[in-house]
Amino acid sequence: MSNASPGAPLDSSNDPAFDQTGRIVIQPNGRPRPLSPHLQVWRWHVTMLASILTRITGSALYGATALIVLWLGAMAFGPEAYATFVALAGSPVGLLVWFGLTVCLMYHFAAGIRHLVWDAGAGLTPKSADLASHLSIWFGVLASIAFWIVLFATGKVSL
Repeated sequence: MSNASPGAPLDSSNDPAFDQTGRIVIQPNGRPRPLSPHLQVWRWHVTMLASILTRITGSALYGATALIVLWLGAMAFGPEAYATFVALAGSPVGLLVWFGLTVCLMYHFAAGIRHLVWDAGAGLTPKSADLASHLSIWFGVLASIAFWIVLFATGKVSL
């Protein structure tokens, strides 16, 4: 009796007992499934990087939300708590964290616009998708640098 799914042709390629390639795995529920291709199979594209960066920056923005909640909490707990928060946020390490979160925010914003364009059915050719991915990455970095240059130049932030 074969482990092939109903409707599949009954041949040895569907039976994990005859698999000599190592590409069939048995799931915990007992069903045979083909092993998914891994990163070694795929050639890296900037669109893959952009997709991964979108997930990473989206997750990092949860951290930014937590910092904003801490900031609001520090304001609620009085002048000493607020002064402590401002001292930590204004330290070199704190400024580095804020800069990183700015890059995350700017990139995630640009990636969201890229996805809106794609959802409208435009920019889906490989060349235009690569260009949009490059632009969103560069926008995130350059817009963040420009933003922080303005902050330092106007005296809003200092070391």
